[in-house]
Amino acid sequence: MGVGRQIRFWFLLSALVVVASASLLQLSASSDTIFYESFDEQFEGRWIISGKEEYNGAWKHSKSEGHDDYGLLVSEKARKYAIVKELDEPAILKDKTIILQYETRFQNGLECGGAYLKFLRPQETGWTPKEFNNESPYSIMFGPDKCGSTNKVHFILKHKNPKTGEYVEHHLKNPPSVPADKLTHVYTAILKPDNELQILIDGEDKKKANFLSDDDFEPALVPPQTIPDPDEQKPEDWDERAKIPDPEARKPDDWNEDAPMEIEDEDAVKPEGWLDNEPEEMDDPDAIKPEDWDDEEDGEWEAPKIDNPRCEAAPGCGEWKKPTKMNPAYKGKWHAPLIDNPNYKGIWKPQQIPNPSYYQLTTPNFEPIAAVGIEIWTMQDGILFDNIVIAGDEKIAESYRLTSWKPKFEIEKEKQKAEDAAAGISDGLSGFQKKVFNVLYSVADVAFLSSYKSKLMDLIENAEKQPNLTIGVLASIVLVIFTILLKILFGGKKEVEEVATQTSKLAAEGTSNAQEGSEKENEKEENEKEDVAAPRRRTRREN
Repeated sequence: MGVGRQIRFWFLLSALVVVASASLLQLSASSDTIFYESFDEQFEGRWIISGKEEYNGAWKHSKSEGHDDYGLLVSEKARKYAIVKELDEPAILKDKTIILQYETRFQNGLECGGAYLKFLRPQETGWTPKEFNNESPYSIMFGPDKCGSTNKVHFILKHKNPKTGEYVEHHLKNPPSVPADKLTHVYTAILKPDNELQILIDGEDKKKANFLSDDDFEPALVPPQTIPDPDEQKPEDWDERAKIPDPEARKPDDWNEDAPMEIEDEDAVKPEGWLDNEPEEMDDPDAIKPEDWDDEEDGEWEAPKIDNPRCEAAPGCGEWKKPTKMNPAYKGKWHAPLIDNPNYKGIWKPQQIPNPSYYQLTTPNFEPIAAVGIEIWTMQDGILFDNIVIAGDEKIAESYRLTSWKPKFEIEKEKQKAEDAAAGISDGLSGFQKKVFNVLYSVADVAFLSSYKSKLMDLIENAEKQPNLTIGVLASIVLVIFTILLKILFGGKKEVEEVATQTSKLAAEGTSNAQEGSEKENEKEENEKEDVAAPRRRTRREN
């Protein structure tokens, strides 16, 4: 046997061992697989579509594009969708490890839509499959959601306050961002008995949190021990102004509020060689009236204008006017200077009282999961769901990622590389861009940048849409983030907002120029095609 054949033989044998091992792992740990849905079979009769009138989106049993593997497909744009599948037995989440995992693919990309799952409580809590809607009580909501400034992989826990009996939505703070491509991705949430939550995307650790940490959930699962007294009102004579206009100050007699900001420069002299009698533009002498021009239909034909060539060598053409300059007498509107307010009492706050909703907690009171539902409103079609898993062992979820998700993802990734290469995008630049954007999204998720996250996410998303994005635009985005970081450390909030806004405009202009250049190039190509393929269209000159 030759060397090449031996290598191929051992490679094939290794692949078979991996697949066989994963299959054996699934079989041996099947008792820890609480729920699994592959959508290999038709979903009708097993999954219940909501009968609510507003959920009129059509679900389809469809192959994932480029594969023989089936999934549950969102087939129409701008629709609401709701479908649910009950578990044979409710899954108990307390005092054990529970893994929630599924695959989703945005086959047509995603600009505005959700692809999250809802893990619902038992029907005794007041819902039925046929009436499934956004009010149906769930225990956990998990998965990607992207629209406008929203770009996150949700994890929401609905937790019952034992003091009040009220269910409160607790949102994971600073969740990971949604991958911006058309590939299949697998989302995993691991709930551990030590109160740890771990979020994986494609098997990679993207977020760790603690259910009882105030820094990880909003609002915190454990309420504060004290709260501001809701019945206490600020006294009417309470003055919160630290500075006030000086009541003794008077506007100076020589202060002219009506003086203009700019005045004509009386010392200016018309440049030598200025051509007063030459217009800046002239009729194109080479222009010829089209043969098919109809004066009655198209109006009187006029030659298009061109720049006057005589003005190119001269300092200027046309009527010369003196330029303006800053008025040294300009002072603007007068304001009294500020002085310390003698009646200043500080910022008023109500006194703290014991919180009647406060309780102590050692571990979350997870509600059982009795059903898996998808309830979304999306402007996109082509969203595919597949391989939904609820398991009690992390190795089971890993085996499904290895055998069900990984092969599809690798095929799609290679196809994407080929398409990028055909479009003239080098692997190096494309890979570099993806890495840079991944870093930028991670930085935008940093906790102390939360006040600016919306602005940063908009900027990053707009830039990412540009197929021929330049390094300069990427650098502009990095500059926005870096400037904000510096200002947070050394400057005030107002300065941060001003710098972020100004720098964002610069970066946005960069992406806009890149897009405009691409559009002009495409327009030029289209015009050239039209000139060859079709006669010149009539145009009416705008006066």
